Amino acid sequence: MARVMRGMVLLTGIACVGIGLAHLALGIASVPGEGASGATVDSRERFYGAIFFGYGLAWVWAARQVPVPARVVRWLAGILLLGGVGRLVSLAVYGAPHGFQLVLTAIELLLPPVLWLMAGLGEKHGQHRSPGTASSPGQCGRGLAHPGPAEPRLHQEPTR
Repeated sequence: MARVMRGMVLLTGIACVGIGLAHLALGIASVPGEGASGATVDSRERFYGAIFFGYGLAWVWAARQVPVPARVVRWLAGILLLGGVGRLVSLAVYGAPHGFQLVLTAIELLLPPVLWLMAGLGEKHGQHRSPGTASSPGQCGRGLAHPGPAEPRLHQEPTR
């Protein structure tokens, strides 16, 4: 289960990185069904593309941790779900967008609960941190910075 979750988290990150880069590079031309909207909308699209690129990098970072941090996955999944809710609001206010946007809405509403549940299952199945690995930013694993009592010290005090 942990391997499947890691794969889904990594795939989500890679997809978000790719989508973010496409929107950053192509601007408004990256949006299916969108015509020429001018400099303001194109600027906003490229800005949000850069943000989505960074969001994707956060997913990739999470996938590379041992174990995959459930708290981070849940936060990232919650943000994706919130994006889907935003699309629902737009659907209610303005009506149906391009069909591709409807597919994205379904993904953004259905994938986050799956990732949320899988994150919890990964915790229940006893994913353990490997010795000497950091489980979160700024946290040192045993032996990386502070040798414990059973580990040899590199510097010995001279005997008199």
